[in-house]
Amino acid sequence: MSAWPGKYVIGLTGNIATGKSVVRKMLEHLGSYGIDADALGHRAIAKDAPGYQPTLGEFGKWILGPDGQIDRAKLARVVFNDPEAMKRLEAIVHPLVRQATDVLIRRAKEKVIVLEAIKLLESPLRQGCDAIWVTFSPPEVQLGRLMQKRGMTEDAALQRIKTQPSQEEKLSSADIIIRNDGSFENTWRQVSTFWQQELAAIVAFEPTPPLPVAVAGKGEMLVERARPRHASEIAALINRLSGGQRRLTHEDVMAAFGEKAFLFLKMDSKPVGLVGWQVENLVSRTDDVYLEAGLSLPKAMPLLMEEVERASRDLQCEASLLFLPPGLAQQAEVWRMIGYEPRTIQALGVRAWQEAAAEKAPSGQVMLFKQLRKDRVMRPI
Repeated sequence: MSAWPGKYVIGLTGNIATGKSVVRKMLEHLGSYGIDADALGHRAIAKDAPGYQPTLGEFGKWILGPDGQIDRAKLARVVFNDPEAMKRLEAIVHPLVRQATDVLIRRAKEKVIVLEAIKLLESPLRQGCDAIWVTFSPPEVQLGRLMQKRGMTEDAALQRIKTQPSQEEKLSSADIIIRNDGSFENTWRQVSTFWQQELAAIVAFEPTPPLPVAVAGKGEMLVERARPRHASEIAALINRLSGGQRRLTHEDVMAAFGEKAFLFLKMDSKPVGLVGWQVENLVSRTDDVYLEAGLSLPKAMPLLMEEVERASRDLQCEASLLFLPPGLAQQAEVWRMIGYEPRTIQALGVRAWQEAAAEKAPSGQVMLFKQLRKDRVMRPI
């Protein structure tokens, strides 16, 4: 039994570039609540978090960057080559991560929790898990992903792979093994199968039904959550509404489901709009917005963003970031009406929000911001 009554906790781990986050996202699509413990560890030593001063006291101010934040690259150069230094850092960070994890799990409405951590098996968090899931990819696949997705050189990628414990160590502790060495759809089938076999009896996941909103003279508009089975429909809609600027395939959209979720806007049962958004590290980012020409923006966007925000609040998000093309962003009155305002990345203030914005900010788009909750998990104690 897990340490949290009424919750079933999956401990998800695996070596670098084996697809842990993709599997966590898949489980979220099926109705679980996901926690990235490694991201919480990063938050724990931010300037506005309780691990900041203890880390400076342990390692010195030389690890600071020009902005006064701890430069994690500098810190990594110390701890990754010195086991004792790593232990001292973990003694600061791990208790804070456990506290934050406890808060998030107790707040979560979902019955199934997915706790992702690369060093889960070495952490006390393992004791709170009901099952251990491990992702596996062959070394050549890991290498390709690190070079293609993270822009590493071959030597740097090989070094990262070799410095980690062998995958066999994690696999020997697994209750469930996900072999993430093929297509997204192959991995999705594995996750879906294990969900049905192991978890369907624990939680019956039913999406909240959409509420139709009458639009005078134009039928009804409603919002529906899209699922991986709608991948071809999503691709066709984006291709059409982008005016040919994007050419997506079924496979492209299936791969996108490894990072984000999609919402249809429908009128008289026909899709007339779409948004795509993702939640990572308690920040919601909406970076796909497509609407039928002539559709009323003041009527369409509140419907879509209300559902994005509802789902994001269920996932305990602190902030919502909305990325728009300049022309759409100029409809300032619409965005003010639903609580969004333009912000620069620096003006976001909270490091986790800044990193979320910088990581996925589409080129040439305008960022709008809305705070969803004032209480933050890593606010200083």
